[in-house]
Amino acid sequence: MVLYTSPFPNSFLSILHSFSWGLIFPCYWLADRLVGSFVPTTYEKRQRADDPCYFHALCIIITTPIYLALLVASLPFALIGFLLWSPLQSARRPYIYSRLKDKNHANGATLLTEWKAAGSGKSFCFGSANVCLLPDSLARFNNVFNTQARAKEIGRRIRNGASRPQIKIYIDSPTNTSISAASFSSLVSPQAGDNRTVNAGIKRTTSMEYKGDNCGSNNGEENREDKGGSGEPHEGEENTCIVPINGEENGHMSDTETDTVNGQARASGPAEPSLEGDAEISKTPNHKQKEGDSGSLDSCSASRESLVKVRVGDGTVDQSTVNNKLLYKASIMKKTSVRKKKHTDETFDHEISAFFPANLDFLCLQEVFDKRAAEKLKEQLHHYFEYIVYDVGVYSCNGCCSFKFVNSGLLFASRYPVMDAAYHCYPNGRGMDSLASKGALFLKVQVGSTPQDQRIVGYISCTHLQAIAGDTTVRCEQLDMLQDWLSEFRKSTSSSSTANPEELVAFDVLCGDLNFDNCSSEDKLEQQHSLFTHYKDPCRVGPGEDKPWAIGTLLDPEGLYDEEVCTPDNLQKVLESEEGRKGYLVYPTSKNHSSSQKGRKASLKGNGRRIDYMLYTEEGLYLEWKVEVEEFSFITQLAGLTDHLPVAMRLMVSTGEDDP
Repeated sequence: MVLYTSPFPNSFLSILHSFSWGLIFPCYWLADRLVGSFVPTTYEKRQRADDPCYFHALCIIITTPIYLALLVASLPFALIGFLLWSPLQSARRPYIYSRLKDKNHANGATLLTEWKAAGSGKSFCFGSANVCLLPDSLARFNNVFNTQARAKEIGRRIRNGASRPQIKIYIDSPTNTSISAASFSSLVSPQAGDNRTVNAGIKRTTSMEYKGDNCGSNNGEENREDKGGSGEPHEGEENTCIVPINGEENGHMSDTETDTVNGQARASGPAEPSLEGDAEISKTPNHKQKEGDSGSLDSCSASRESLVKVRVGDGTVDQSTVNNKLLYKASIMKKTSVRKKKHTDETFDHEISAFFPANLDFLCLQEVFDKRAAEKLKEQLHHYFEYIVYDVGVYSCNGCCSFKFVNSGLLFASRYPVMDAAYHCYPNGRGMDSLASKGALFLKVQVGSTPQDQRIVGYISCTHLQAIAGDTTVRCEQLDMLQDWLSEFRKSTSSSSTANPEELVAFDVLCGDLNFDNCSSEDKLEQQHSLFTHYKDPCRVGPGEDKPWAIGTLLDPEGLYDEEVCTPDNLQKVLESEEGRKGYLVYPTSKNHSSSQKGRKASLKGNGRRIDYMLYTEEGLYLEWKVEVEEFSFITQLAGLTDHLPVAMRLMVSTGEDDP
């Protein structure tokens, strides 16, 4: 299957489309600005609280006639542009496939050689997020604004979180041995230009073994003995640091331990420099690096809340020195571990993390509707992901029953090469959703090859269902279509036979914003859909019941800019408590709930509305392989930038054989 690298089959149509859109854009921009001026966010309301109340009204009185006059003047040109633009959409392709052109940063081909099927297997990490990148006037109805700046910052935060070293901290104590969530959220980016070698070991309570690419010789003979003399990391553990910690009451490290951990942090390699520079200041409220904000790892103040003060002799280390050390707050680790201990029957790790998982392989985004924002987001993501599929969907009346003004909002990013892609539009959208070409994006990626030159592939699907509450029948119909399209895509892209397989399927993952949760009584039909008999939900016990540790992914828009939740670290801490979740998550309610605040609190059910899903299946995979969930995360790194919590899942594909 040919992957489309441009929206039109020839340059003439592309030029004509650009010309028509150039005629439409002034009218579109003016209308967006005009409507947006009448829809303030809670952040803007608080900013204006200290100003005279008449100042903003005066600005609106002055600017509104100007916008209206310019809007009327631009309407004739927009009409001409629309008459050219609309018929062109019949020749438009359903997506744009972008591959990183800078060969110095391209590593997709290298990743294919990392996993040999004769080994024990490899893990793959998947992420999904609804980023609410609508035109600014529409985004304001969700209490977010400045779409262009948010798109740039969302891309920066995702790539910074995914490109950091993977750190795992194990608490070794008589009462607890679980993995601490602080291992993923309390990381300081290594400092550039400092490549100090690592000490051979850490005395007493702490030891570290870094298994990344930059530490192949740091531990000398120990590494060679553990890895059979190859000096290479184990499969699936690249860029990973494992830190066992024996439990102590005070949680302090000795001076020797501090120096050694510091050396290990620096040995992991230089941090990626900020492309925009430290002097850049974004216009949106939460893009400034505040104390405790771990959203951007290239900030010197990243995740200060996650650091611990270390005593040296009789004095205390200066805060600026602490910021350069890879140290962890013992209280955070103990608190998180106790929370995890409640669910000892779970077979995989789960956490609320302030960062996207390290070594994120695949990313599926929803509501990337604004085309200019999509370009900015793509530019940022390309610093980490080599392959991106964006501008997915149809416009005008092409391929759908009703007129479509915006695309599907789906975007896919991958570190591995994309082999095939297909898009289908849901024809039964209603209300405002019918104006967008909501649908499903299906992708086939190559993740490796066998010694016999058999391709190892995986399937990933991303979708966004009908959003309007009460449209249960519409969503069920869309789930039916989704299953049919999944089966059709698998058959049309498969080049294998049972007797002589040319491809080995490692995984099949489905993710996206399904716009229903597993606890609301109004969503019973969706909860019982046959999709969940074929695909497994790691957060789900059964229809109407989630696992105790699963939390909602839909944030209350009114509280997005509260100081308690406006940074990744703060939002993480709030969501770890039941009272915090009740204050800042949208909860499912029963049909007979009271309209009063007291009645609403009494009707709260579960841990919030979890409408963003990450599903996987074992059907249709290579029979001799086994797929298991290794880790599931709810992520707060996009705090203040969207009204959804991103989710991530790491799958381990085991071949059932030992390492060679």
